[in-house]
Amino acid sequence: MTDSLPTGGLETEALPLPGWTHVYSGKVRDLYVPADESINEKFGQECVLVVASDRISAYDHVLSSEIPDKGRVLTQLSLWWFEQLGVEHHVLASTVEGGVPAEVEGRAMICKKLDMFPVECIARGYLTGSGLAEYKESGTVCDIPLPEGLVDGSRLKKALFTPSAKAEVGEHDENITYDDVVAMVGDDIAARLSELTLKIYTRAEEIARERGIILADTKVEFGVDANTGVITLGDEVLTPDSSRFWDASTYAPGKSQPSYDKQYVRDWLTSAESGWDKSSDTPPPALPAEVVERTRARYVEAYEKLTGRTFA
Repeated sequence: MTDSLPTGGLETEALPLPGWTHVYSGKVRDLYVPADESINEKFGQECVLVVASDRISAYDHVLSSEIPDKGRVLTQLSLWWFEQLGVEHHVLASTVEGGVPAEVEGRAMICKKLDMFPVECIARGYLTGSGLAEYKESGTVCDIPLPEGLVDGSRLKKALFTPSAKAEVGEHDENITYDDVVAMVGDDIAARLSELTLKIYTRAEEIARERGIILADTKVEFGVDANTGVITLGDEVLTPDSSRFWDASTYAPGKSQPSYDKQYVRDWLTSAESGWDKSSDTPPPALPAEVVERTRARYVEAYEKLTGRTFA
């Protein structure tokens, strides 16, 4: 198990929030802890304020450009999914009335402070991305053998638990095997992490499919609630930043599928127009206004199609 809060992180000018002390910034989220014990006492346990920024990352770089409303979309979509899944999660409050500072209303959650496991729990229902790359080399994904003849976008007969090891900001997460997870957290916890991850994926895949969206894969994170000892779902859940969503109406195996995420950003960064070499140490250039707007529209479209709500 890792410490309750991560170490290191980005150097950012975090927003000062009355009653809260900034302790960490990741690629997208800023974490705060109560400045005094009154907030912890209100909830009867240690809390952390999770604030989603409008930052966007690609190819292990945090870009200088931001995507307007991205933090609110990610937070509101996560909150909606937490209500659908039927698993223990970390959210304690998400409104100003519940204690969220007005300055970050809509993009922040007061959450249980968990002892997080050092594992990115990934479920794959379709073959693509890094899983496809490994499959082409060895016929496996995270050392799990797969049938011959699969292509980019092939639906798997059974969803797979394919974990990775958490990396520091700016580093690549590394795919690991189930046996590696057992070595890190033990047999019982490894089995429970796999069970919960696949339960979440299966439920979410059904919900998304009903709304015309394919959930190809997703990443979730878990920790232990110190008050109850229960393994608890933390971080964000089933957003375009943590999941691969495809439009079911255009899905066709054998090619790369358009996705509801930062695809426009990646495509532009690797285009001749950007002039940027992703293998270099040079930071990516600022995004054109058109790419920013199209990316924002894609995030909002995912939110509206999944929830059936209008993003205001």
